[in-house]
Amino acid sequence: MKAVLKSIALGCALIVICASILLYSDLDSRRRNAAHPADAGRPLKVAFVQHSSIPALDEGLKGALEALRERGYADGGRMAVRQYNAEGDISTANAIAKEVTNGDFDLIFSVSTVSLQTIANANKFAARPRHHVFGLVSDPYASGVGISRSNHLDHPRYMTGVGSLAPVEDLFKMARQLRPSLKRVGIVWDPSEANSVVTTGLGRSVCSRLGISLVEANAENSTMIAEATGSLLARNVEAIWVSPDQVAMRGMDLIVQKAKTAGIPVFSSNPPVKPTGTLFDLGSNYRMLGRTVGNIAADVLDGRDPATIPVENIVPVTLHVNRAALEKLRDHWGIPDSLAQRADVLVDDAGRHTKPAEEDGSRKHPD
Repeated sequence: MKAVLKSIALGCALIVICASILLYSDLDSRRRNAAHPADAGRPLKVAFVQHSSIPALDEGLKGALEALRERGYADGGRMAVRQYNAEGDISTANAIAKEVTNGDFDLIFSVSTVSLQTIANANKFAARPRHHVFGLVSDPYASGVGISRSNHLDHPRYMTGVGSLAPVEDLFKMARQLRPSLKRVGIVWDPSEANSVVTTGLGRSVCSRLGISLVEANAENSTMIAEATGSLLARNVEAIWVSPDQVAMRGMDLIVQKAKTAGIPVFSSNPPVKPTGTLFDLGSNYRMLGRTVGNIAADVLDGRDPATIPVENIVPVTLHVNRAALEKLRDHWGIPDSLAQRADVLVDDAGRHTKPAEEDGSRKHPD
């Protein structure tokens, strides 16, 4: 009898050991299924949120979707996409943020500082905060959503993303290279936009060090662009800088048109997809930046904890130079051959020339 009981006990022990081994070996899979029910049979639901329709944000989203597809997340496949666009209206942006944070989304992907802020604020009051990946934000550390500048892992556990502060100092040094006597530069910007507050403050600091007066005009919406630009021209600026300010970016064509009539150039921190008439542009390659953020989103969809991903400053820098914009300028500006050769995109009398991808001069600048 004792032998039989001993055999039964041994058999039970072996069953328990085998079951424990199987459960432990499947631990990661079960955790993934708990976090992402798509692994159990449904596609992951992802909300893509942007604040307005401007080329920079559109390009960023395209890059993100490209990266996600390459990682196996395509709309209609392993991922179900819903896109939201506030079209520059803050009330709509807040309503969108409330909807997506209270919805059943597995991930919220946002572009722009305003979208980061509205979603982060709504997520704090959600019954269950949603995973949130953000990008195309100049300075997330100054956005007021709990991201530490000194410790990039210190941020809300459900949120991560990328900052992309424009290379403003390099831009103004380049402007000085094109016009050594440059003394007065104008800027149209929206003081209600946190992203623009940071960039304008950086511009003031850089200009002060270089002995340049930064002449400012405020525009809180697109209808104020014409008046603001006119006020800069009336104050005899020698050039206009368009920073990563969404109001100014939406009014870029009007700013360039008015500046051209006055015979002064425009330069920007927003390299365009199509020529805009600016003299030069130095800033992020938005498609490449979107791909960087898209890969982070894929990591989170794969099951990586956002709390373990630091919020870094990454800028894939690109330079566009437009020699055709030198025509009919009031003052003397010159584009040296050395600068033209550095350009990733060059516009001249012969047309538009783009460097092959393997020669792309983009550089990533971690903070």
